Amino acid sequence: MRLYIQNLALVCFVFIYGALATPLQLNVAHAGSLSTKEALEIRSLGDPNAPVTMTEYSSLGCPHCKAFHTNTLPTLKKEYIDTGKLRLIYRDFPLGNRAMAAAMLTRCAPKSTYFGMLELFFDKQETWGRAQDAIGALASVARHGMMSRDDVATCLQDQELMNGITAIAKEGTKNFNVRSTPTFIIGDGDTIIEGAQDIEVFRKAIDAALN
Repeated sequence: MRLYIQNLALVCFVFIYGALATPLQLNVAHAGSLSTKEALEIRSLGDPNAPVTMTEYSSLGCPHCKAFHTNTLPTLKKEYIDTGKLRLIYRDFPLGNRAMAAAMLTRCAPKSTYFGMLELFFDKQETWGRAQDAIGALASVARHGMMSRDDVATCLQDQELMNGITAIAKEGTKNFNVRSTPTFIIGDGDTIIEGAQDIEVFRKAIDAALN
């Protein structure tokens, strides 16, 4: 896994550049784009001062991650996030070059659309994950986040952003031994949940942290 993460940025750059260089002659400058620094800032749901923080390491191409976001997160949001008990931090751990491209696009989109974009990419996972024209399928989803085709192309050629996302994943492996997705870190790492577990597993861990 560590070797995979180290080589992922290079593999993705070849994949993305090869897909974009020929069909698109683009103007790199575009209005309203985030800087790379802004794109790499922490994305979270809930009160920053909530008593418990849960960090999710996730890949947009992962079916188990999709299951968590579809089946479990809405309940956690209602019971813990919206009530000020829990802050959820989302960290990218992309498994595969398409997942990396999707992660880059969510971070290039306006911040206000970030979690909506995550849900869109999870919802359309099978489409962009299997499409022959991967970039076209990814761009189709990104349009819902107010990104033009030029915005998409510019984002996917941002090597610094790609390196930053790779660094986030490597940090998860180094600090918490994250090797699969989804992986959830409760608090400082005293409790780690792996996989799209039943809601009761999350309730038990969060309630214990609250107490």
